[in-house]
Amino acid sequence: MPEPLRVNERRVAVEARNISKVFGTGEHALRALDDVSVGIAENEFFTLLGPSGCGKTTLLRLIAGFEFPTSGAILLGGEDIATLPPYKRPVNTVFQSYALFPHLTVAQNVSFGLEMLGKPRGEIEARVAEMLKLMRMEQLANRRTDQISGGQAQRVALARALAPAPKVLLLDEPLSALDYKLRKEMQLELKRMQAETGITFIFVTHDQEEALTMSDRVAVMSAGKILQVGSPRDIYDRPAERFVADFIGETNYLAGTVQGVDGGRAEVLLKTGGRISASYSEGMTPSGEVTLVVRPEHARAVEGAADLSGAVEDIVYFGTDTHIHTRLDDGSAFTVRQQNSRNAVLPFARGDRIGIVVGDDAAQVLRD
Repeated sequence: MPEPLRVNERRVAVEARNISKVFGTGEHALRALDDVSVGIAENEFFTLLGPSGCGKTTLLRLIAGFEFPTSGAILLGGEDIATLPPYKRPVNTVFQSYALFPHLTVAQNVSFGLEMLGKPRGEIEARVAEMLKLMRMEQLANRRTDQISGGQAQRVALARALAPAPKVLLLDEPLSALDYKLRKEMQLELKRMQAETGITFIFVTHDQEEALTMSDRVAVMSAGKILQVGSPRDIYDRPAERFVADFIGETNYLAGTVQGVDGGRAEVLLKTGGRISASYSEGMTPSGEVTLVVRPEHARAVEGAADLSGAVEDIVYFGTDTHIHTRLDDGSAFTVRQQNSRNAVLPFARGDRIGIVVGDDAAQVLRD
């Protein structure tokens, strides 16, 4: 037998192999997924991230069995499951709406799937108790689900999905209906649950912060394709292309011309007149005119000469940090984000000319 596929030294739990999905025919055909391939490891928290209509939920539904691919294969543990119906797949799904039974208690909702599988009553009771303890909801076992809060309902939906011990848990934007504070709390709870259960989680969201907070790896999608897969730090600090850089956080762009390449870094003459050293992705050989990306927090505003210079257009206080919006000498916009200390006062104001220091290894060359 061939050696099992691995990701970062772990066996692959789910693999999408050259998956395409087309809805409709002829001139009304919509290609929701276009030759998508990705491997997701066992015990991994993997997130599909992208804007509405990018194909992330379609890919999740293909893994769940609610849709079937037009071409390609879905493999679970190396076995092609693309044509199996949902009930024959060791996969469970938590939906955005939770889909709980309001006339049943919390415990009855959690036990429902186990009862459908014909598990013995003693095993069901033990498993329900285990799941409620994991969710920290033992005291609500006998309360009906129409009598609990949104955050509690989300936990019940998770407990019900986890109770049969699926190999893979699919989560389709399950936090989107929660308020901001509860959503932040549940992000940490979900990560804790995934670590404690050891189950592979595949999470769908359009929220960049959510993806960065929770995931072992993130796949950024657009127009039916996966543009980049990597750790949250890789996706944020080393975006492969402009869409990824734009979609994940705030970004500054600098135009320039490569003057030389040495040791994995490019020396770039900026259109503003300054020079800067920038990293680039493996497999690239930058040349000619290029675009650099610099995150706002990786630059610093100073008085006097620096890597860049321009005029302050606006200063916006956000509590934890301050955003300094500038217009560089070549007319391009550039934002600096500086962490606030309690009594610090910025030494400049709107209309002042300032310098901008770009931190070491802060700039990266984007792919064409």
